[in-house]
Amino acid sequence: MCSVGDAFGVDVADSLNTKSYKCKDCGNEFQGMGKKIICPTCQSNNVELA
Repeated sequence: MCSVGDAFGVDVADSLNTKSYKCKDCGNEFQGMGKKIICPTCQSNNVELA
Protein backbone atom coordinates (compact mmCIF):
# COMPACT_ATOMS: atom_id res chain seq x y z
CA MET A 1 0.00 0.00 0.00
CA CYS A 2 1.32 3.40 -0.94
CA SER A 3 0.19 6.79 0.28
CA VAL A 4 1.28 10.33 -0.49
CA GLY A 5 0.95 13.10 2.08
CA ASP A 6 -1.04 12.82 5.28
CA ALA A 7 -3.67 10.34 4.10
CA PHE A 8 -3.91 8.49 7.40
CA GLY A 9 -3.88 11.51 9.74
CA VAL A 10 -1.16 10.05 11.96
CA ASP A 11 0.54 12.51 14.31
CA VAL A 12 4.02 11.09 14.87
CA ALA A 13 4.83 13.39 17.82
CA ASP A 14 1.87 12.02 19.79
CA SER A 15 2.96 8.40 19.30
CA LEU A 16 6.59 8.98 20.35
CA ASN A 17 7.90 9.71 23.83
CA THR A 18 8.83 13.35 23.32
CA LYS A 19 9.64 15.75 26.15
CA SER A 20 9.31 19.52 26.40
CA TYR A 21 12.56 21.49 26.43
CA LYS A 22 13.53 25.13 26.75
CA CYS A 23 16.70 26.61 25.28
CA LYS A 24 18.72 28.57 27.86
CA ASP A 25 20.33 30.67 25.11
CA CYS A 26 17.38 31.89 23.01
CA GLY A 27 14.36 30.93 25.17
CA ASN A 28 12.74 28.74 22.50
CA GLU A 29 10.40 26.03 23.84
CA PHE A 30 10.17 22.85 21.75
CA GLN A 31 9.55 19.11 21.81
CA GLY A 32 12.49 16.72 21.55
CA MET A 33 13.67 13.19 22.13
CA GLY A 34 16.95 11.34 22.28
CA LYS A 35 20.26 11.87 24.04
CA LYS A 36 21.65 14.96 22.29
CA ILE A 37 18.92 17.59 22.27
CA ILE A 38 19.65 20.65 20.12
CA CYS A 39 17.49 23.77 19.86
CA PRO A 40 15.93 23.91 16.38
CA THR A 41 16.05 27.72 16.39
CA CYS A 42 19.66 28.54 17.36
CA GLN A 43 21.31 25.08 17.20
CA SER A 44 22.49 25.34 20.83
CA ASN A 45 22.75 22.28 23.06
CA ASN A 46 22.29 24.44 26.20
CA VAL A 47 18.74 23.18 26.88
CA GLU A 48 16.74 22.10 29.95
CA LEU A 49 13.53 20.20 30.55
CA ALA A 50 10.60 22.61 30.60
